[in-house]
Amino acid sequence: MPHSNNLEAKLKEPLRTIALNEGFDLVAFAAPCQPPRAEKLSEWLDNGCHGDMAWMEKNREKRLNPNQLMPGLGTIMVLGINYRPPGNPADYLDDPAALGISAYAKNRAYQGVIKKKLKKVIRQIEQRLGRPIQGRLFVDTAPVMEKPLAAGAGLGWQGKNSLLVTRERGCWLFLAELFLDINLPADPQSNNHCGSCNRCQLACPTGALDQPWQLDATQCLAYYTIESSGPIPPRYRVAMGNRVFGCDDCLTICPWNRFAPETTEAHFLPRPALKAPTLLCFAFLDDAQFRATFPQSAIKRSGRIRFMRNLAVALGNWGSVKALPALGHLFADDHPLIRGHAAWGLARVDHPEVATLLIEAEKTESDREVLEEIKEALNYMVTSTRTFDSREEGVVE
Repeated sequence: MPHSNNLEAKLKEPLRTIALNEGFDLVAFAAPCQPPRAEKLSEWLDNGCHGDMAWMEKNREKRLNPNQLMPGLGTIMVLGINYRPPGNPADYLDDPAALGISAYAKNRAYQGVIKKKLKKVIRQIEQRLGRPIQGRLFVDTAPVMEKPLAAGAGLGWQGKNSLLVTRERGCWLFLAELFLDINLPADPQSNNHCGSCNRCQLACPTGALDQPWQLDATQCLAYYTIESSGPIPPRYRVAMGNRVFGCDDCLTICPWNRFAPETTEAHFLPRPALKAPTLLCFAFLDDAQFRATFPQSAIKRSGRIRFMRNLAVALGNWGSVKALPALGHLFADDHPLIRGHAAWGLARVDHPEVATLLIEAEKTESDREVLEEIKEALNYMVTSTRTFDSREEGVVE
C-alpha cells in the first residue's frame, strides 16, 4: 500500500522545490488514475492515426491505467524542463539551402540528461523522508501518456497542436514523470487557453492537425522524417521543403511561446555543427562518419538511411544545380531507399545531365522500387513545364 501520514501530506511543496533546484522548470502532481482525455487513445489507435508505430498499440491498458505500471502508486510527479533554443527556431524555412532539424534534436538526446536529474531528485526525496521509497522514473521510455498526465497535474493543457501548452514556457517543454509510493494531493487542473486560436492548424503543411487536439501521424512530416522507415509518400515530399529531421511548425507558431525564455541547459543548446547547417553539409557521410557526427543524438538513433532519404528530398526541393553532386552521390548509395528518393530529387533539378543519369541508371538498377522511382522521375521531367519557377513546388534556383 502507498505510504501515507501527516508528515508526507505536507511534502508536496518541499518536493517541488527539490525538483526545481535540480533544473526542472515546472513541477506538478497528478492523481494515480486515468488522465484526462485518455479515452481518446483507443479511438486514435483504432483509426490508424499512429501509422506504423506498432509500439503505440502495445500495453494499451497500461497507458490508460498508470497503476498497472507500478503497484502501490500513490502520486505522479510530473516535471517539465524548458528547451527553447536561442533565436528563431524557424529561420531555416526562409532559406531553401538550409537544413531543417527539429530543435529538440540539435544536441544530445534529452532522455539521458533528464534521467540523471530525476535520479538526483529521488535521492533527495529519500533523504527528506529518511527512508527508501518505491518509485519509477520515465522520460519518453514507457507506455506513459505524458501529455494527458501533465494536463491532469495542472502543468498546462493539451493544445490544438496536441502538444502540452503552458503559460510559462509555451510548448517548449520536455516532460518526465516520477511514480512514487507517497500519497499526495493532486494539483488543480488547468483550463484550456487555446480559445479560438487555430494558428497551429493553419501552419501545418500537410493537414495533420485538421482535427484540433489530435495529430494524425500518417499526415505528419515529423512522423515521416523520423519514425517511418519506408518511402516518404510522394504527396508529402514537396511539403517537406528543407525539413530533414522533424517539423516544428505547429510548435513555433503557438502564441504562448512568446513567454518562453531561452533554455539555460547547455545540453539542449545546438551543437556547433547544427547551429546553421546547410543541405550540403552532410550529404557525403558514410555510416561511420554519420555516427561520429551525431553522437548521443536522436538523429543517430533514427539512423543514416532515413536521414539521407530525407536529405535527398530536401535537395530536390531546393532544386539548385549546386545540389547535383550531392544528389548524384546519394543516387549511387548502397541502400535502395536512398537511391529511390535521390531519383525523385534529381528530377527536380533543371539540368541536362539529369535525364542522362537517370536513363543510364535505369539500365543497371535491380531494385523494383528504385526502378519505379526512376520511371516516375523521368515521367515528371517529360510532363513538367519548366525551367523551374520558384513558385512551383517550392523549388528555387
